[in-house]
Amino acid sequence: MAIDLNKPGEKKKVIWASVLGLVAIIFLWWTFIGFGSSSTSRTASRPASTPAPQRSTPATPGNQRVADTPSQAVLDLARYHEINYQPASYSAPEAKRNIFAYYVPPKPPVLPPKVETPSPTPPPPLLLASISPSNAYARAGDFPLEVTGDKFTRETRIFVDGRELPTTYTSPQQLSAMVPAAVIANPGARQVMVSTPDKQLYSAPLTLSVAAPPLPNYSYVGIISPEIRVGDTALVQDKSNKTILSVQRGDLLSGRFRVTSISDKELVLMDANLKIKHTLAMTEGDKSAGSPLSRPTPRVDAEDDEP
Repeated sequence: MAIDLNKPGEKKKVIWASVLGLVAIIFLWWTFIGFGSSSTSRTASRPASTPAPQRSTPATPGNQRVADTPSQAVLDLARYHEINYQPASYSAPEAKRNIFAYYVPPKPPVLPPKVETPSPTPPPPLLLASISPSNAYARAGDFPLEVTGDKFTRETRIFVDGRELPTTYTSPQQLSAMVPAAVIANPGARQVMVSTPDKQLYSAPLTLSVAAPPLPNYSYVGIISPEIRVGDTALVQDKSNKTILSVQRGDLLSGRFRVTSISDKELVLMDANLKIKHTLAMTEGDKSAGSPLSRPTPRVDAEDDEP
């Protein structure tokens, strides 16, 4: 802002401002430095005596002690100096990823199911090594069964499919029993084991295989009963070659099936090897072309027929 000194009021303002500034400078000089003549005369006029100790107040930011003399004020001002503050240098590294990408936690790993290892089964107290016979035919009669092993006692019994059989103790390594025909009435597998009645001693099971018996390959197609009953004659047809055979009681078919009974309803055969009975019901047989059953029966003339 420019000052125009040609105006009387502006000139006075400048003069007063200069005077006030000079007075302020003199006052500050006297306050902090002082004048030498006054300090010397004041020191000389004091009596020579030991000055009383003065209580000094430590200078703190909130409680500043006021100097008694200008020289003391100079010493106090020496405590104040410029603070050189040097902050620690820290620079943040640049981001190495997209700051707008959010964190997706990884899926927890899928652990395989824990399979508990079963504890091993203790071995049976008794040993069943073999059975004889190990094969049988269904519908056969009673037959003896022998088992061999170890550690058998007189209380040990033979069991077939859980059914206890009357057992004969031979030795600690051998037992025997009679298997009834009802046990092997049908084909299939039977479990054989040895055990005491209280199940304290037992063995691992073995298998008795029961197979279907061989069947006669014949069809019962007719019967011939003579007037003089010497014996009925059965007509059977071989299924393989369609041949008609006439048999009587006691005859043997295919070298193993013996004729035991003949009636107008059924023919009974007995397997000579396995002692198994087979019953054949009367049927019409195979009447296909070329079969003996397909031939016409010749007409018999009666006695009263005219020539």
